[in-house]
Amino acid sequence: MPPFPLDAFLASLPWVVAGIVALLALTFAAAVRQHRHSVMDTVWGPGFVVVAAVSWVLSAGYGDAGRRLLLLVLVAVWGVRLAVHIGLRARGGPEDPRYVDLLAKAPGSRNAYALRRVYLPQGMVLFFVSLTIQVGMFAIGNLGWLAFLGVLLWVLGFVFETVGDRQLTQFKADPARRGTVLNTGLWRYTRHPNYFGDAAVWAGLYLVAADSWPGVLTVLSPAVMIWTLAGKTGKPLTEKAMSGRPGYQEYIDSTSGFLPLPPRRAGAKPR
Repeated sequence: MPPFPLDAFLASLPWVVAGIVALLALTFAAAVRQHRHSVMDTVWGPGFVVVAAVSWVLSAGYGDAGRRLLLLVLVAVWGVRLAVHIGLRARGGPEDPRYVDLLAKAPGSRNAYALRRVYLPQGMVLFFVSLTIQVGMFAIGNLGWLAFLGVLLWVLGFVFETVGDRQLTQFKADPARRGTVLNTGLWRYTRHPNYFGDAAVWAGLYLVAADSWPGVLTVLSPAVMIWTLAGKTGKPLTEKAMSGRPGYQEYIDSTSGFLPLPPRRAGAKPR
């Protein structure tokens, strides 16, 4: 088996960075025009699609064709679905309260502050997390059983994320349920089926890349994504925002915090 094409991979990195910068520049221009920097959330998924597309083009003739196409398709389906969901949810609405709170701290220009505190950090995280995809595109060797397990895990995560988002959208659309807590469907087994699904998607993508050397070395990339979802900005911020809602503490007491598990009986220790 030929060695990993390190020179070609390193040569692709500036082009990947250029793709990310171009996307963020367009997003920033649109956000300034709309006076709504939460548009960045909509392009989060497509940012990974851009990385995957650039890496797919530049890895032609180097990486395994099957793995390259598989990674491109999986990332594109996930990224486009996420963008459509977030875009429809935010359409016509005001600025996200998280961004309002953040930009209220701006010592000068809010746009310049957003550029430093929103776009630059998210661009850096996007690049680091996507290293799994970038390396996987150049990985040598045919697809094996680990990649097959990765696809199964990706499918599980995609179903949880898609169905969970759909159930939440339908729940919020019912005026009679306003101010209540969704505790049915997938939300009966985990308080965050969408975040769990996202984590499973990225764990699955990692397994596809790790099926061939040196993809296994990119473990920190999905780890950062999963840590962000479960312990940093995903689950913690959502639960903080929901903490004052009637019935939410009872929901916490009965429902798993992240991994899907059977509902707990009354009096059982929270997980």
